Amino acid sequence: MSNEEKSRSSGDSPRDQSEPVLPTVNPEVAKTPAAKPALHPAFYVVFWIGLSSSVILFNKWILDTLQFRFPVILTTYHLAFASIMTQLLARYTTLLDGRKTVKMTGRVYLRAIVPIGFFFSLSLICGNLTYLYLSVAFIQMLKATMPVAVLISSWSLGVSQPNLKVFLNVSVIVVGVIIASVGEIHFVWIGVLWQIGGIVFEALRLTMVQRLLSSAEFKMDPLVSLYYFAPVCAAMNFVVALFWEVPNISMEDFNRVGFLMFFLNGLCAFLLNVSVVFLIGKTSSLVLTLCGVLKDIMLVVASMAIWGTQVTGLQFFGYSIALCGMVYYKLGYDTLKGYAGEAGRKWAEFGNTRPVLRKLAVAVLILMTLFLVLGSLDQTYPDIDINAGQVLSDAANKMGLTTD
Repeated sequence: MSNEEKSRSSGDSPRDQSEPVLPTVNPEVAKTPAAKPALHPAFYVVFWIGLSSSVILFNKWILDTLQFRFPVILTTYHLAFASIMTQLLARYTTLLDGRKTVKMTGRVYLRAIVPIGFFFSLSLICGNLTYLYLSVAFIQMLKATMPVAVLISSWSLGVSQPNLKVFLNVSVIVVGVIIASVGEIHFVWIGVLWQIGGIVFEALRLTMVQRLLSSAEFKMDPLVSLYYFAPVCAAMNFVVALFWEVPNISMEDFNRVGFLMFFLNGLCAFLLNVSVVFLIGKTSSLVLTLCGVLKDIMLVVASMAIWGTQVTGLQFFGYSIALCGMVYYKLGYDTLKGYAGEAGRKWAEFGNTRPVLRKLAVAVLILMTLFLVLGSLDQTYPDIDINAGQVLSDAANKMGLTTD
């Protein structure tokens, strides 16, 4: 046999079975369990909208419908409840582990956290006082001016530089809110002033938080922020309530609401802060903006359905302008143009794959629009007592006839 044939046949010789063979599949990788499916982002959106709307309606129900006219005490209770719950979560869960990266000292707490907590307390007090005078629908319309207040606050505190183009953009929001205010039937100045105060204090708080978080040492999610702010806010509100409302309250006021109702109200307010943490981590800025707009519209509808709030067509027109201006300001033209094109393609694809659901969605939108329009046109007329016999008698007398 030639050398060439030997070398060729050596490649076909069987492998010695006694030699170790390398595995083709890593056993550790093969045994790795499949990852558990995560919840769809829509779950977090619905959860946040539900809680955010529930807290506002809950507070209105307690303060106005149940006649618990002590908004400062209610705010103090919310903050005390949040303080206790954040301490428990910090001790027994990992939701607040982010606080370990925050370099919090006594000096930072006094110079940064306490002033922010002061404005936070004032915003909550003013916001809850508004429920005593204005409807939920009108309050949501006034809250649309929040981006304007934050922008002016950031300019005043030097966080950002003034920009004429941006100012003109947010002016659309102001114009829309002014139109909606002109159309308000039950306009109460004291309630409007409380709401303006709440918006101003909240804008200052947000600007100060933005300046604090600009440092990498103090990056905090909303739940960690609540962990630091809630105790000092609760203490400040308690001092105000001690001199303002505590002397006038009685056990009858608490019994009228019920301790179970108070517990559910505090729990709902706290879970709202928890839901914000998950919502921010699972969605985009577009989703956050549209969720806020959808929540405001749903609150207007809920106010009309629960308390019979009458919303005029002029208010709808003005509020629509304000909402469009707010979305444009937060997202910008280029972003909106891109999302609009993508939404159009998704809507067409949805109609091709699920035409029945698409028709149902359109029908629901039309019904909601009709509900809002008809609700705004609803008028209250005086009761008219009609006596048929008297009407016939008067008609006969005018015709020169006599009736027995």
